Amino acid sequence: MQEACGLFGIDARGEDVANLTYFGLYALQHRGQESAGIAVSDGRQMRMHKNVGLVAQVFDADSLNALTGHLALGHTRYSTTGSNRIANAQPLVVEHPQLGPLALGHNGNLTNAAALRRDLEEHGAVFETSSDTEVIAQLLARTPGPDLLAVLRRTLPRLQGAYCLLLLSRDTLVGIRDPLGIRPLCFGRLPEGGWIIASETCALDTVGAELVREVEPGEAVQLGHGEPVVSQLMPSIRKATCMFEFIYFARPDSRLQGQSLYEARRNMGRQLAIEAPADADIVIALPDSGTPAAVGYAEQSGIPFSEGLIKSRYITRTFIQPNERLRNVGIKLKFNPLREILQGKRVVLVDDSIVRGTTSRKIVEELRRAGTTAVHFRVSSPPIQWPCFMGIDIASRSELIASGRTVQEVETLIGADSLRYLSKQGLLRAVTNVSGFCMACFDGDYPVPVPVQLEMNKLALETAEGT
Repeated sequence: MQEACGLFGIDARGEDVANLTYFGLYALQHRGQESAGIAVSDGRQMRMHKNVGLVAQVFDADSLNALTGHLALGHTRYSTTGSNRIANAQPLVVEHPQLGPLALGHNGNLTNAAALRRDLEEHGAVFETSSDTEVIAQLLARTPGPDLLAVLRRTLPRLQGAYCLLLLSRDTLVGIRDPLGIRPLCFGRLPEGGWIIASETCALDTVGAELVREVEPGEAVQLGHGEPVVSQLMPSIRKATCMFEFIYFARPDSRLQGQSLYEARRNMGRQLAIEAPADADIVIALPDSGTPAAVGYAEQSGIPFSEGLIKSRYITRTFIQPNERLRNVGIKLKFNPLREILQGKRVVLVDDSIVRGTTSRKIVEELRRAGTTAVHFRVSSPPIQWPCFMGIDIASRSELIASGRTVQEVETLIGADSLRYLSKQGLLRAVTNVSGFCMACFDGDYPVPVPVQLEMNKLALETAEGT
């Protein structure tokens, strides 16, 4: 799985905002590895540089030095809607009849993008990209208003789904979070003056900023005119923060809703050990995302934690390889077992999730080749049975290994001696002092309307299960 995007915005006079944005995007690289871009304004002119590639590949000293100003918007992208090509790289820039150039960065996914696009095309809009972000940009460009907040108040009610937005005009930077708060967004203060809006707190830490607080659902934070101006643009009736931000997507050194994500994941491992004990000699993790939960499992169970798999930091995500054979080669390159540790051992292998099952099956095979006598697979989240329409690249139901199968059937498919998942109740106990989640990938209960064909599939499944 991959998350959609990372956002970083800054208002800091007298600072090299382009370089600070570069470092902020570097900290958010885990949220998107396909393209990156930065738009900067000095109050009169907007400049931008973007391209396909990792942050360090897109920018160099010359490109950053050309981005002068005191306001900046940075974006790093993974495509959930729209292909990976330069036209879809963000920020996207459109011309507003009253406000001039507007640069837009988007993290999330609109569930009504197709309907909005058809309506815009019927009214003469011409699209250059295949992303839902351009749908938002076109709506903004066609909505009159004397300032950004006025334009946003008229535009946002038309959007459905997940959207954290950063919007830059010549003299203003605005960050917006959707009314459900599906994707994270926070803002902080630089020690020498200046303000930052970012997807995660780890980006604030990287540039030495102090967290002020999270942007609340439906809220906008406006920078560029002294102190931040906070406005409630949309009413927030309920929260539906993506649970996978806690399980996997956000960096473990970030904080979300006041909680350390490392501690949340360690708590998941502890709860998993209570719910799904195993008779084993060592606990190992599928690094790096499974490590905090594996540590928690070992602490709770009393079984020693050990490194059993070494991860190469230079191999890209295996699921994006073009075919199954190359994905399998990528898995072998990415994870190498420590035979001296594993030989003759009964192993508890802890991972954060199982999506298609390809990686899980190959890892179990590698552990057996390394001489383990038993592999007990433990997953620190419930089974993923439904696709995501809110900005995560989770496959269709037909590709999800847990969809329509029992735990024992999945256990057989991945070749483990035993397989157990963390329960939904256990997951909620692990994420302390927090409420209001979207867990649709586990139960199909979406917080916003989703495509009709999915509801039909869900109804058919429920009918079959009831017979």
